Amino acid sequence: PRRFLASKEQFHAYLRARGEPGSQRSDGGKEEEAEIKEKEEEVGSCQSEPPAKRMRSEDFGQDGESQEDAGAEEKEPTERKRARGQNKSRPCMKPNHYEQSRLCPSVTQGCAEKCYFGPRCRFLHDIDEYMAVKPADLGRSCVLFETFGKCIYGVTCRFAQAHLGNGYQNIVNMDVAKQWEGKSLVRNNLSKDLQHQLRKRKFIFKKADEYLRGLAKPHGDSGKGGKAMGCSTEEQEMSNCTTTEEGRADSPECPVLLEPEDPKPDVLQSPGPTGDEEVSFVKTVGPVTDEDMIKLRSCEKKKLEIQGKLYLAPLTTCGNLPFRRICKRFGADVTCGEMAVCTNLLQGQSSEWALLKRHHTEDIFGVQLEGAFPDTMTKCAELLNQTIEVDFVDINVGCPIDLVYKKGGGCALMTRSNKFEQIVRGMNSVLDVPLTVKIRTGVQEKINVAHKIIPKIREWGASMVTLHGRSREQRYTRGADWDYIAECAKIASPMPLFGNGDILSYEDANRAMQMGVSGIMIARQVPVGALIKPWLFTEIKEQRHWDISSSERFDILKDFTNYGLEHWGSDTQGVEKTRKFLLEWLSFLCRYIPVGLLEHLPQKINERPPYYMGRDYLETLMASQNVDDWIKISEMLLGPVPTSFTFLPKHKANSYR
Repeated sequence: PRRFLASKEQFHAYLRARGEPGSQRSDGGKEEEAEIKEKEEEVGSCQSEPPAKRMRSEDFGQDGESQEDAGAEEKEPTERKRARGQNKSRPCMKPNHYEQSRLCPSVTQGCAEKCYFGPRCRFLHDIDEYMAVKPADLGRSCVLFETFGKCIYGVTCRFAQAHLGNGYQNIVNMDVAKQWEGKSLVRNNLSKDLQHQLRKRKFIFKKADEYLRGLAKPHGDSGKGGKAMGCSTEEQEMSNCTTTEEGRADSPECPVLLEPEDPKPDVLQSPGPTGDEEVSFVKTVGPVTDEDMIKLRSCEKKKLEIQGKLYLAPLTTCGNLPFRRICKRFGADVTCGEMAVCTNLLQGQSSEWALLKRHHTEDIFGVQLEGAFPDTMTKCAELLNQTIEVDFVDINVGCPIDLVYKKGGGCALMTRSNKFEQIVRGMNSVLDVPLTVKIRTGVQEKINVAHKIIPKIREWGASMVTLHGRSREQRYTRGADWDYIAECAKIASPMPLFGNGDILSYEDANRAMQMGVSGIMIARQVPVGALIKPWLFTEIKEQRHWDISSSERFDILKDFTNYGLEHWGSDTQGVEKTRKFLLEWLSFLCRYIPVGLLEHLPQKINERPPYYMGRDYLETLMASQNVDDWIKISEMLLGPVPTSFTFLPKHKANSYR
């Protein structure tokens, strides 16, 4: 309703006055408005607002109220472009940079005399010295101690007063701790032995090597065999290029691409005979086993029974384990980890393996892999098949960013049918769980090719396809083409096809299911989706619009914070990592428009509201797109930020001031 509308100056003045009544029209408020205006003029283009966010005269009442403000807004230069893309120059402060003097982990674990580094250790070993410089505690209750009966972070915990006794002894609640003994809460961890095998290239890829040797055999005049393993030098270099933090994907399908500074090209090749042995493609004579004669048929594999279920899409950065726990609580049936790069997994990178972790509450869980060549993708599939617990493995053929596309991965696989086929067939041959594929309508905006590829994917052995109703050129703009998704669902039959795009309410979900798809995938679609409205799963299951209050939304943030402290830790490093991911999520949550304030239901795609006042101070604060206000919300949950703290959202579209 129009009574909630406000100008930018009124909105920020209200928040600066901490919601005190009458603050907008006071003289002090006018001075604050002038200060805000001056500051906003200094903000760079990456912080500028999109034209759709600016006030228009028709947005106000017919009585001419606020016409002066509207006229001032119209004088702003119209040629200013909307902020898009990634904030590549944003500060890269890591959570551990906020703590100068850290206590050695050996002391925390009660075995200081066994410190691996001995006198060379650069961490503190004196608890009294550490406590003298340790930042003040953030609260009186520790979520780890209350939940598990013990906090493994001891004196380094930022809530340590809840479980420290005399002499800084860590107290343990044995009654609670016994309930969790022997239980594995988070699975799919990377063991040190496995990491060592991968780094030294001692892991044996028996099935993958057999498949790749078959591809390397000549196939007459077709010439397909010679390219099976990406044998050309150029392709090897492309698949092994290093990437930087700046190159992390700015899309929901693409996570960070991190690799060592000096990667070894041979990590991409199959470990073959060493020494003076020659590679022979002639099958040796030997005893015939059952495995040689009888192959595991696709119908004998574990089936993926998720038709009609709600599928939470893999989401970059924000689709972490604590966020997935929030979505599971609200009714998500199927969850999937963030996209992992196969070459990084094969190199044993801890940061990449962290994307595969699975909470015990995720009953149907899969992982998504990105790669461009059959050798790395097939080996990675066999590696995961032997080492982690998943219900399915998904191939990302939908990532639109240039970094991935130019190396032949993501959407580029839709134009490389030979490599695409080899990847799907190879991964399917080494996996004991179903293989799924996520694709887009095509690469170019008006040239759809998914309907041609889907029958081939079914023939190659995939168990399911998810189709995002946009092309690569569209990225995440404009509406998804659900008519085309319906056409592809008929072509895919009997293989299940899930639709993805613009599921903003239970009405949209009902409309999508009537298109003939087997289910729907819910992602971050602008402006609403799982990231901006995680209770969307509840709305779909209960068939209602939920006018969720600001206090209920704040409780969701509290739960996320607690889950984050459980997952990343309650020491300074864990607290700041939790804060970082909370702020990234808040950059999306601020786009939610409360149902009680809407003139019509539901909120529509790419709909950016004018500035509005919420029904209380907290609701107004949550609607702010100012980074400083997000930080204020994080301080309400995690205490004051460090003195050197800086934050800028990953995507420019999320960083208005």
